[in-house]
Amino acid sequence: MNSSFDRSLSGDDVLRRRATLLQRLHIDGQLLLILLVLVAGGLFVLYSASGKDWSLLIKQAASFGVGLLAMFVVAQLDPRFIARWAPLAFVLGVILLVVVDVMGHNAMGATRWINIPGVVRFQPSEFMKIIMPATIAWYLAKRSLPPKIQHVLVGLAMIGVPFALIVRQPDLGTALLILVSGLFVMFMAGLRWRWILMAVAAVVPVAVGMWFFVLLQYQKQRILTFLDPESDPLGTGWNIIQSKAAIGSGGVFGKGWLLGTQSHLDFLPESHTDFIIAVLGEEFGLVGICVLLLIYLLLITRGLVITAQAQTLFGKLLAGSLTMTFFVYVFVNIGMVSGLLPVVGVPLPFISYGGTSLVTLMTAFGILMSIHTHRKWIAQV
Repeated sequence: MNSSFDRSLSGDDVLRRRATLLQRLHIDGQLLLILLVLVAGGLFVLYSASGKDWSLLIKQAASFGVGLLAMFVVAQLDPRFIARWAPLAFVLGVILLVVVDVMGHNAMGATRWINIPGVVRFQPSEFMKIIMPATIAWYLAKRSLPPKIQHVLVGLAMIGVPFALIVRQPDLGTALLILVSGLFVMFMAGLRWRWILMAVAAVVPVAVGMWFFVLLQYQKQRILTFLDPESDPLGTGWNIIQSKAAIGSGGVFGKGWLLGTQSHLDFLPESHTDFIIAVLGEEFGLVGICVLLLIYLLLITRGLVITAQAQTLFGKLLAGSLTMTFFVYVFVNIGMVSGLLPVVGVPLPFISYGGTSLVTLMTAFGILMSIHTHRKWIAQV
């Protein structure tokens, strides 16, 4: 009886030691577990969506390894250190965006990458998804809240510079996500409701202005296709029609892994990137999509819990913005694939193929872990 009791205590001790080890490494066990499950499922779906392309799968797994390392390194950083260096990161990020504009690598009609032959090719705009909210959080955390009008204007100017540079690439989807990430920080800082209502009222004239002076012809066509995809079923409406057909054909339980027809017979374009959830819906049905949404919900809920428990204003603003921006990622991708939103080229987080995007997401969750695991040691930023 005593030996059994000792073994029980020994098992408890093992659990405590594991928890203590994760705390010492500044890793949030719940976040890590959800991320591992999500990425493993993503690789599973990507193998089918890519047409059983092992090379693509290996590249994605390697990117996850780099992202995991980045998450671990960033999690060790004190949030005060992140706040201190955010402005410099912002300046460097803008410089890289200018470099892209001047001499970036062009692919498929867009100039979004910096290519160092034989070394690396990366997309600087992806890093701005983290740098932007961190910079706005740093700026507002040092000022009285709710923010005054001059502080709001400065924040909008900081958001506007990278937004304009990314729109020029052109990459409207990423530009809008960066805009949203900065605006989330302002909203959480206590932005006055009359200003929010004024911004909402300005949406229509701003949208009209963008239609005539900012949007390119193919971007206008995407909006028109969203409104009436049947107007050109063999042209611009093809993607949306085929993606909805793939999702609908999956039914409740799907056709089975590797048995999808829309993607494997090349009816569904970009099946391994922007439209990968259509592959998931066709092969695993409504059940598979609901499981994915549940995992996303757990991840977002954990992010909001970390936001609520953050001990500094900077930590609250940054954690809340990163979490809500992640929600927008998911919402926009699923919305555009199902025909509820215009196609803007936003990948499905952790599922779609994309190295820079995956590393950026893992880094963002590393910041969440840093904010959470350092909370007991920080009095104020």
